[in-house]
Amino acid sequence: MDFLRPASWEEALAAKAEHPTAVPIAGGTDIMVEINFDQRRPDVLLDLNRIGELQEWETGEETVRLGASVPYTRIMENLRAELPGLALASHTVASPQIRNRGGVGGNLGTASPAGDAHPALLAAGAVVEVASVRGTRLIPIDDFYTGVKRNALAPDELIRAVHIKKADGPQQFSKVGTRNAMVIAVCAFGLALHPETRTVRTGIGSAAPTPVRARPAEEFLAAALDEGGFWDNGKLIPPAVARQFAELVSGSASPIDDVRGSASYRRHALGVMARRTLGWTWDEYRGNERTIRCA
Repeated sequence: MDFLRPASWEEALAAKAEHPTAVPIAGGTDIMVEINFDQRRPDVLLDLNRIGELQEWETGEETVRLGASVPYTRIMENLRAELPGLALASHTVASPQIRNRGGVGGNLGTASPAGDAHPALLAAGAVVEVASVRGTRLIPIDDFYTGVKRNALAPDELIRAVHIKKADGPQQFSKVGTRNAMVIAVCAFGLALHPETRTVRTGIGSAAPTPVRARPAEEFLAAALDEGGFWDNGKLIPPAVARQFAELVSGSASPIDDVRGSASYRRHALGVMARRTLGWTWDEYRGNERTIRCA
């Protein structure tokens, strides 16, 4: 196994172009486990830890540009207001040691449907910045996952950053597992309300071949909030609306039976999480509305 350690982003892209099968390593929280258990033996490892820009973030007027290797701990500590859904998801990632090393770029690179960051990124409508010696391109998160542990990266491309709009409304994340953290999700769910556009976005993890959105549930809830005037009046959402939303979320999944849980349990759990996260986000939205009206 060859080990490459570029000192700059340009060197990293050149190395990836010369060795398209090279596996990038930054936090190493996934690939090193596979190597240690002899489940994977790459020909080339491409160490990105010397590239400082991958561990930096920029907060613009409307968007956060998050370097691919920004550790989950820094997201939790510094970006809770701007990226609340991703910050909540970061809390559930493995152990403190892993949260100090792992970043969103690793989740995106491995594209495991159980990755904790995926539901939050889908709900927030993130855009993935990837690059090669041929140039840079932006991939909407909806187009990034192409199959089981497969993504839209070309062989010579590396993930450089993720662009995420600052939250304009409440966001939530929920995960089912045997513990709060240090566990692979049985299933996970992210929800974001976007009052500026009066839209709803969701993200489902570990309950389909890829991370997915519950689009029928989003469309139903956005229409129900609009038709009932809820965005403006801030009234409680009727239980029937919450139940229908939960059913549509469950129906959007295509889970399997495995050692962590059955398909039927995953569908049930997603429905419960959908109702709960809707309640949490709407309570927060109503609180914000009252503050605005009283100001």
